[in-house]
Parts: sequence; structure tokens; C-alpha cells
Amino acid sequence: MSLRSVLFDAGDTLFRVRGSVGEVYATVAARHGVTVAPAEIEQGFRTAFRRMPPLAFPGTADADLPAREYGWWGELVATVFQGRRFADFQAFFAELFEYFARAESWELFDDVIPTLGELRARGLRLAIVSNFDGRLTRICEGLGIAHYFATIVMSGRAGAAKPDPRVFELALDRVGVRAEDAVHVGDSIREDVDGARAAGLRGILLQRTLQPRAPSECVRDLGELCGLVSMK
Repeated sequence: MSLRSVLFDAGDTLFRVRGSVGEVYATVAARHGVTVAPAEIEQGFRTAFRRMPPLAFPGTADADLPAREYGWWGELVATVFQGRRFADFQAFFAELFEYFARAESWELFDDVIPTLGELRARGLRLAIVSNFDGRLTRICEGLGIAHYFATIVMSGRAGAAKPDPRVFELALDRVGVRAEDAVHVGDSIREDVDGARAAGLRGILLQRTLQPRAPSECVRDLGELCGLVSMK
């Protein structure tokens, strides 16, 4: 294999929410007259998120995709706050949706900029493949990392979501690289490692926690990635 490209997941790989989802949801809800415990909302979010259909809308016209994405998140948030009465739920949700569109609502991991710079300096073509919506481009621009990537593939705009091989194939087509000449790194075994392998890429798990290393090929931080890919 002649490595020519590295694909990255976005959330919890390149950046994370400042604070926590539960804290943000609770803070915004309080401004709309609803008091909730952040930990309870955090758990509710995780449960509801796992039960949602993929954030992808195959066959939808491009002009209609933003509304479909907005509706998807609206359904999720309504599930999280089920049984709680808002004077105007739509106003609450609109504020919440816009909050997460702003770069300052997220924070880069410390290893991101050095790693992206090193990989680019080696001549590798970089891309993002993420189960995210159209806000991702704005977030990456605001965080100062968009220029490192040849393309940013978002499931909400691509018609397929990881682990579906098609979303990886779209990214590879855009960067002009064969699957055997690329790797993908992310924090999910199912979505990132298994999905990448199904598309013919080498999948590398990013496992930032101190729990025992997963059985798949694994790095603890993105700095390790530079050494790992240099040997292949």
C-alpha cells in the first residue's frame, strides 16, 4: 500500500462539545422556563441518539436537505425533553440548533493542529467523513481547520451515514484516491473502523480514554497516528 490519504471522523475525534451536551441543553432550556438536571438530559440524549435513524436522506433534493436535517434534530430533542412543557418548544429548539452551529461551542483537541499540519506536510490528502449535518463546514471554518481538508463529507448531505461504505467511497472519489491507499481514523469501532474496512480502507480506532486498548488497530491520540501511518 502506498498511503496517499487520511480520512477523519469529526466529533470526539477532531473536536468535542465545550462542557457537555447535557449542560448545554439544560442551560438553554432554563432560558425557556424549563429546569432539568444536566446528567439526566445527557443520559436521555445518548439513549435517544442511539435509537434515531441514520442522519442521511437518500433521494432528497439538495435544496430540501437543510430542512430534513433540522427536522431530524428536532425529533431527537423533542424525544429527550418528552413530558416537559415549553411555552414555545420551537423557539427553544431554534436557539439550541444555532448554538451548536457556532465554532465557539466546540473545542479542538490539542493534538489536532500539529497532526493535520504534519500529515499535510507529507503530501497526504486529508478529508473528513462524519455523521453530521451541514453545520459541520461552518464549525470547521470557525475552528480554523477547514483548509487542511480537500473535502468534508457530511452524512446529512451525502445520502448515506457511517458505517455505510458509500459515504467513505464518496470521500475517496472526491480526493481521487483508491481505498487501498487510504486510512480512516475515528472514535467508533462500528462506524469508523468497521465502516472503513467494509469500504476497503484501513480503519484505525482513536481511543483517548485510559480503558484497555481495543482489539482493533488503535491509537491513544492523533500524534500516535503520524508514527503509525509512516510505517505503512
